[in-house]
Amino acid sequence: MYFIALATDYDGTIAEDGVVAEETLEALRDLKRYGRKLLLATGRQLPDLKKILSEIALFDLIVAENGGLLFDPKTGEEMLLAPEPPQPFLDRLHARSVPVSVGRSIVATGEPHQQAVLEAIRELGLELQIIFNKGAVMILPAGVSKASGLEAALALLELSPHNVAGIGDAENDHAFLRLCGCGVAVANALPLLKENADFVTEDPHGAGVAALARQMIADDLAGLGQGFPRQSIGLALDETGVPIGISPRGGSLLIAGMSGGGKSAVAAGLLEHF
Repeated sequence: MYFIALATDYDGTIAEDGVVAEETLEALRDLKRYGRKLLLATGRQLPDLKKILSEIALFDLIVAENGGLLFDPKTGEEMLLAPEPPQPFLDRLHARSVPVSVGRSIVATGEPHQQAVLEAIRELGLELQIIFNKGAVMILPAGVSKASGLEAALALLELSPHNVAGIGDAENDHAFLRLCGCGVAVANALPLLKENADFVTEDPHGAGVAALARQMIADDLAGLGQGFPRQSIGLALDETGVPIGISPRGGSLLIAGMSGGGKSAVAAGLLEHF
């Protein structure tokens, strides 16, 4: 087993109009029965997610607030991964009549309020970023994303991102799909996300996630037949200048040389990359 975990977005990916179909849930249950880990990476705030996701305990860990909060459904433990929103910033938004929803670390609003948000950030000199998600506008500390949240989750599970298949549909999924060993876009995803993904599902929303889960069970994604070249580590250039690399999955490499010539150092360096 190479792909040990599946990390999925919620809205627009496993869920359509906020609801996860029973067929999708059953495919995810099967994935867990076959020994895989299941992670959720969402921009939603945790109280909201708990209201709409009845089988929240199906997930081993949940990255909420677009990377700002990590939640363990089994223990109920919450780990804040980013600072709380600055009160002067919230006061400035209220003064501008910007409707906001405030989480543990995230501040959320919607288009077309991004300009007012940007002006408040500039006026206060704050190191905050604006992240878009199909009409939603999320404000978080710089550097906080689903990718940073997923890295924290994988550290707790002692897993490498190489061993994770990730799937999403929107602007805020780019970073976390790049982190994963296999980045997948559902059929209803934004065009640029599909262009940058390793693979695009034939079906939209939860049906696409269910198909990916079934393929992980069936052949550990070997049937995709792509080798996920963006994950390969460059070793050298051939005589035409084309990079020669080795994939962390299914690749093999013979390191030869004289005693004391640095073979162990080369091997250690490659393993650190993997």
